[in-house]
Amino acid sequence: MEVKLLDLIPQYKKIKDEIHRAVDQVFSSQQFILGPSVARFEKSMENYYGVEHVVGTASGSDAILLSLMAMGVGPGDEVITTPYSFFSTVSSIVRVGATPVFADIDPRTFNIDPDKAASAFSERTKAVIVVHLFGQSAEMDQFTEIAAERGVFIVEDACQSIGALYHGKKCGMFGDTGCFSFFPSKNLGGPGDGGMVITDNSDIADRIRALRVHGEEEKYKHKYIGINSRLDAIQAAVLEVKLGYLEEWNRARRQNASRYEKAFSGLRGITTPFIEEYNESTFNQYVIRTSERDEMRAYLADKGIGTAIYYPVPLHCQECFCFLGWERGRLPESERAADETLALPIYPELGVRKQDYVIETITEFLDKNSL
Repeated sequence: MEVKLLDLIPQYKKIKDEIHRAVDQVFSSQQFILGPSVARFEKSMENYYGVEHVVGTASGSDAILLSLMAMGVGPGDEVITTPYSFFSTVSSIVRVGATPVFADIDPRTFNIDPDKAASAFSERTKAVIVVHLFGQSAEMDQFTEIAAERGVFIVEDACQSIGALYHGKKCGMFGDTGCFSFFPSKNLGGPGDGGMVITDNSDIADRIRALRVHGEEEKYKHKYIGINSRLDAIQAAVLEVKLGYLEEWNRARRQNASRYEKAFSGLRGITTPFIEEYNESTFNQYVIRTSERDEMRAYLADKGIGTAIYYPVPLHCQECFCFLGWERGRLPESERAADETLALPIYPELGVRKQDYVIETITEFLDKNSL
């Protein structure tokens, strides 16, 4: 049997007609850049999140970059964040000329540890990028308290956590901005790249709207040095359709996670995801950890089961960031997670038969290796 890590075809088949109608409307209008499709989607997201402003961007990476630009983060500033995340979390800091300062993760949740982040502050700290990894919120009460005390901005990198809840409130609504990605593999994925920023700060929203169109506030009159980062109309039209299914798909991911948890409970050799009781994860990834990660991954691949490693090299160990001077060994929990974590298939349409095959194969591997 073949079980892909992610299979988007069943989802597409279910909503194919709706998707085609939405895309056809865009082609009939011939309005491909911003326009009514993007405006409708931004408004739908404002209603979904209950925020004042949503600004569509070309990617989740740009959402983070534009947030930092709008906050005036630049040379001489420091931004605290996690080394255990996707590349753009840190590359965005470097691109605005600021210096990333890393804080290690909580080994249970893989999210940035607020106590370690607090100890990383200096007089140069201007912002904190808090990543809600794998679909679970970080400890936002502590981060908002720390940021208020120190007078710094919070950027929430919620690119993997759309719809996730922290004490009943959606991720992305706690900081100065919340940043999201619509990369196809996300819970709400488009047919290409896309992203958005949410905020209740009108000044930040206005700056991001200008910055995403080369800093224009009026045609050919540039107030800022911006970039070209607009959410495409076709992306917005597809996402508008998919938004209506997001809660259903998130529930299916949680159900799949629950089946894994019950099946793996008590098994020696693996640790299943730890979810705080006040959190509701959306399981963009279902990530286990095992000291035999590479052997298990090879065994599953041989049996036709797709997996992935998020992330094999923590950001402070990436070659391109060696100039920052963070040697291996300084952030041990992030480094250990990079060596031990493995993502299993969790997508909504996985189905019981395929999931049972994954469970049986992992159990088989653990039994063989315990002999």
